[in-house]
Amino acid sequence: MTDGFLVPPKAHSVPLKFQREGISYNELSEEEQLEYEEKFWDEEAGGMPEKIDPPALNNWLFNIDTVDKVLEHLMRHGLKVAGGDRLGKTIIFAKNHNHALFIQERFDANYPHLKGKFCRIIDNYESYAQSLIDDFSVKENDPTIAISVDMLDTGIDVPEIVNLVFFKLVRSKTKFHQMMGRGTRLCKELFGPGEDKKEFYVFDYCQNFEFFAEKPEGVESGSQESLGKKIFKQRLNLLVRLQQPDYPASDEERRLRGSLEDTLHGEVSVMNPDNFIVRPHRRHLEKYSARDKWNSLSAEDELEVRLHLAGLPAELPQEDETAKRFDLLLLNLQLALLEKSGSFARYRDKVMEIAARLEGKGTIPMVAQQMELILELQTEGYWAGITLPMLEEVRVRLRQLIKFLDKGEARIVYTDFEDSIGDHTPIFVPGYSSAEDMRQYRLKVERFIRDHAGHITINKLRMNRHITRQDLEELERLLFTAEEVGSRERFEKVFGHQQSLGAFIRSLVGLDREAATEAFGEFLHGTTYSATQIRFIDQIIAYLTQNGTMDPGLLYEPPFTDIHDEGLDGVFGDEGATKIIHLLEEITLKAAV
Repeated sequence: MTDGFLVPPKAHSVPLKFQREGISYNELSEEEQLEYEEKFWDEEAGGMPEKIDPPALNNWLFNIDTVDKVLEHLMRHGLKVAGGDRLGKTIIFAKNHNHALFIQERFDANYPHLKGKFCRIIDNYESYAQSLIDDFSVKENDPTIAISVDMLDTGIDVPEIVNLVFFKLVRSKTKFHQMMGRGTRLCKELFGPGEDKKEFYVFDYCQNFEFFAEKPEGVESGSQESLGKKIFKQRLNLLVRLQQPDYPASDEERRLRGSLEDTLHGEVSVMNPDNFIVRPHRRHLEKYSARDKWNSLSAEDELEVRLHLAGLPAELPQEDETAKRFDLLLLNLQLALLEKSGSFARYRDKVMEIAARLEGKGTIPMVAQQMELILELQTEGYWAGITLPMLEEVRVRLRQLIKFLDKGEARIVYTDFEDSIGDHTPIFVPGYSSAEDMRQYRLKVERFIRDHAGHITINKLRMNRHITRQDLEELERLLFTAEEVGSRERFEKVFGHQQSLGAFIRSLVGLDREAATEAFGEFLHGTTYSATQIRFIDQIIAYLTQNGTMDPGLLYEPPFTDIHDEGLDGVFGDEGATKIIHLLEEITLKAAV
């Protein structure tokens, strides 16, 4: 934390029977068994499962009493503000969007006088997510409870948060600590004059604490791309292929290319530049918000769009997930056709299977209207002369029908079986010390580093000279054998794991002003700049002198936008802005190994 303060958690493990053991038919009351039989009897299988395992809970099976008990427990035992009359700011970490919807529905049913304002979902399905985040960030404003599906797990800084609710399994150590970090910010006089925030509560209903006690390193997995990001990237892949100068496009394919350009541009144009996830990519967003930029994407353009815009939240109308999955299937099929890939047959067979299942839904008027196409798709002759525009027509005409197909266990089932909740028990969370202990340690480490500014590696960092692997090893030896610093583990518990230890150390000691000025010498040499441009560069140098490195995204925020409302681009234009960003990247790279 930038101010050196951390607030420790007061963690509670709360046992929920269904969440831990699942739902067993034999353990239900007679009335509940009748409901179980009604909901889970499978005519084709001629039976029903004896038990619903825990992973089904809050995934496709939503039980009223389970959620009601969690909400009652939170409202009763959560940390209060306003003299104990009001629940403090709270994040509930939900499993998925449907789970979040169900939590909000049950809250509104139990607290109708607070309906629609006190407890709100904040996730990528919400068109006004940024507005809700802004309101959540204001102490006196609702929502007070934010139900998050990934969006608030990282990146949000609301010091008033005093309750975290783990209502989903977490297996990534990194993710777990990022989520815990939402509560660690100190907040002055949160509970009244002279009564600062000294702790925050964590309620774990899914045995996450027990899991990390057994497996402290967790189970790390590669970050999974969202469905929206996959679709965006596949559309981009298809567009780039169709824009190749040597591609012999037909008139219909040229219309398809224009449609892809419109769709991708449309998604980018409704991205909110003030959204905290979008904000660091504002420069790229502004560039590709112009429709003509999509008419002929260069290789560099494609890379920029892929790296900086794919997957960012766009304020588009919410769409049915099944329709989007069908979009992705057809995009994969179109690319397989273009590339003459062996996967074409597999994707084609999936579409034929979907058509066969849709045929069985012919009593639904929307399906009946498309029956001619649905029947054609099941014939070999249709596929013999298949083209990209034909596949696009299939996608457009059938995407809204996929929701009518039976999904087996993927269907959503609502039940009302009586769950049981045990007493919450305090649990120790390793790695979270008191705020004062953490503050004193930080100060001691920072003082030690500054006292050793003459060390060869630290001096190189200050003077903007490249460091080597040997330099880094010497720096690590200096730090982690010093009594003031202690072990690497202790260091990382306070400062976090540093991707670049060199860059972190430089952020503490800063950059020598002459070295920073020298770094811009070639840029400034031989060109006459205006007073405004010189002042802008001087502010960059001042920032580097204080902080050692600089994220280029800061050049599009105050105080730089106080000089020009478009920040760096407004003062130097595209060419000058690109050179300055490259300079900043070079300065950072010199501190990395």
